[in-house]
Amino acid sequence: MRTNKYSPYNPKEHEEKIYRLWEKSGVFKPKIRKGMKPFVISMPPPNVTAKLHIGHGLVTTLEDIMIRYHRMKGEPVLWLPGTDHAGIATQNVVERELAKEGKTKEDLGREKFLRRIWQWVNKHGDEILKQLKRLGASADWSRSRFTLDAGLSLAVKKAFDRLKKEGLVYRGEYLVNLCVRCGTAVADDEVEYEEEKGKLWYLRYPLKSGRGFIEVATTRPETMLGDTAVAVHPTDKRYRKLIGRKLLLPLTKREIPIIADKVVDKGFGTGAVKVTPAHDKNDYEIGLRHNLPTVSVIGPNGRMTKEAGKGFAALKVAEARRLVLERLREKKLLVREVEITHSVGRCYRCKTPIEPQISKQWFVKMKPLAGPALKAVKEGRIKFIPKRFEKVYSHWLTNIRDWCISRQIWWGHPIPVKGEKSVLDTWFSSALWPFSTLGWPKETPDYKRFFPTTVMETGYDIIFFWVARMIMMSLKLTGKVPFETVYLHGLIRDERGRKMSKSLGNVIDPTHLIDQYGADAVRWSLIIGNTPGNDLNFSEERAKSARNFVNKLWNIARFIELNQGKTKEDQKNLSLKDKEILKTTAGLVQEIGKQMENFRFSLAAEKLYDFTWHTFADKYIETSKNQLAQGGEVAARTRFVLRSVFADLLRLLHPFTPFITEIIWQKLKLSKELLIAERWPK
Repeated sequence: MRTNKYSPYNPKEHEEKIYRLWEKSGVFKPKIRKGMKPFVISMPPPNVTAKLHIGHGLVTTLEDIMIRYHRMKGEPVLWLPGTDHAGIATQNVVERELAKEGKTKEDLGREKFLRRIWQWVNKHGDEILKQLKRLGASADWSRSRFTLDAGLSLAVKKAFDRLKKEGLVYRGEYLVNLCVRCGTAVADDEVEYEEEKGKLWYLRYPLKSGRGFIEVATTRPETMLGDTAVAVHPTDKRYRKLIGRKLLLPLTKREIPIIADKVVDKGFGTGAVKVTPAHDKNDYEIGLRHNLPTVSVIGPNGRMTKEAGKGFAALKVAEARRLVLERLREKKLLVREVEITHSVGRCYRCKTPIEPQISKQWFVKMKPLAGPALKAVKEGRIKFIPKRFEKVYSHWLTNIRDWCISRQIWWGHPIPVKGEKSVLDTWFSSALWPFSTLGWPKETPDYKRFFPTTVMETGYDIIFFWVARMIMMSLKLTGKVPFETVYLHGLIRDERGRKMSKSLGNVIDPTHLIDQYGADAVRWSLIIGNTPGNDLNFSEERAKSARNFVNKLWNIARFIELNQGKTKEDQKNLSLKDKEILKTTAGLVQEIGKQMENFRFSLAAEKLYDFTWHTFADKYIETSKNQLAQGGEVAARTRFVLRSVFADLLRLLHPFTPFITEIIWQKLKLSKELLIAERWPK
């Protein structure tokens, strides 16, 4: 026996050194092979404000598994990284910093404020990328892009100008979703609806004739100051004789009509609904159909306007609600209030309730872009994994509405129109990501060589925000699909299945897990049991369990190292057990390759775990101890089998656990090459 060269495995001692070795070798850059199709992934760009969270960990792990696998297959591989300027989020971060100094962005002015943001981005913008490296991300960092760099800014301008020239981008005054906290319009997809407890108030609107009234139910009594009609269903017998008559809007001097519209739900409340075209989407559509005036009583600052009337102007919405109810109660026009649970729209960034408002904004016509995007999936030019999301994608595109792309903030791509002070929605530049990062609109060598890309891997929760828009923009601007496959992973929830949030205190920091258990254990814990499109319940216990598997590999390597012997390995006259493990290994190579090609990474990992722990360690290694003890040719043959099987196993495991497998590969001197540059076993 040889002396023990192995100390217990400590990831901190090795991972940083191994990563520097990979970077220095240049293996992250694609090696062009003439006539061979490249494998390309555009890394979903994390926000420059972001710190590594468990979702980033899953994205990085899945993509790195694919990249390392295809690199080992000998294909030219490009994993193109970058970051997103994250308009609203980044501006909010810098505004909070200014607030600590007792200043606002208005105190600095637009130009100085933008300089302040650039200073912040230059200082902190690549922190998230450094954290991705800790997970082992083998991306080509030399090609890293930023959505506000010069090349991508040119692409955004070209895209906007072309769409505008073709009439697909237009400006108009419409009802939009306004976040008063962020001070900007947001797209329909950026509104998150949550079930919340609230109240339904029943109000009486007197008939102009003075004989009777009509009763309506509303969750927002303050908007009644902007009502321009009351609507009933045309077949509702209760109100048929009232259609066309006039009402006196309480608390104002305005006369409003009773109208009939099929959109009214006869079963909601009293079957009669107040119509406020300036502050509700359904009401806005009713207003267009019936040529109703719009009265905006809530301003973009979240306060009541002059149109709300004397005593209400300048009040906050909550204050106006209390006063409206108080005055209606005094006039005996407030009938009752009922506790309910209803859906409330909130800004996906800051969770502030959305205020629908009439505003002049820039829009993209989506119907003409949706048709080709639907066709591309239907014809199989783009496939979804899991396939069930094709239906979700198709349903959304079939019912798509125009996209509001202007934002009333300072940080972002300025809308390329003279005199326009707004910027473009961050998702507009992100929609160009797969081709703008490769040089479009210029015909660069990278664009010609690597576009279309191969796989877009992201969460199913941004299929509308991002995936569909990339497909639409790519087909329109390049005439090509942006990628061949869309791989959608699920959300990571806590061990009780709850969404992770700071308020619940259940957020898991991956950097803490890496410090405790190592990057390989974190990667393994995110893959085992994680199937495409399904949510994963996660706890720190998973990382602890994964660490045991990593340690098992270390101990196997230690056993093989200690029993190498001085005589040459011999592959002749193998025993039945030797032949059996070699045959099983060959079958494993074939099986893992099949699962990798079919994007079944969890299943591949489970099979590798079972083989490593049970077939190889528990069975063959235990058998090998007796054979090694015999010495001579029997021991030499056993050493050959041990090293041969383990070498193949390390190659198969490398995409999943790259650090430990690379370290062992170097320690056992299994070849002169780095494992990351080795070929996938055949």
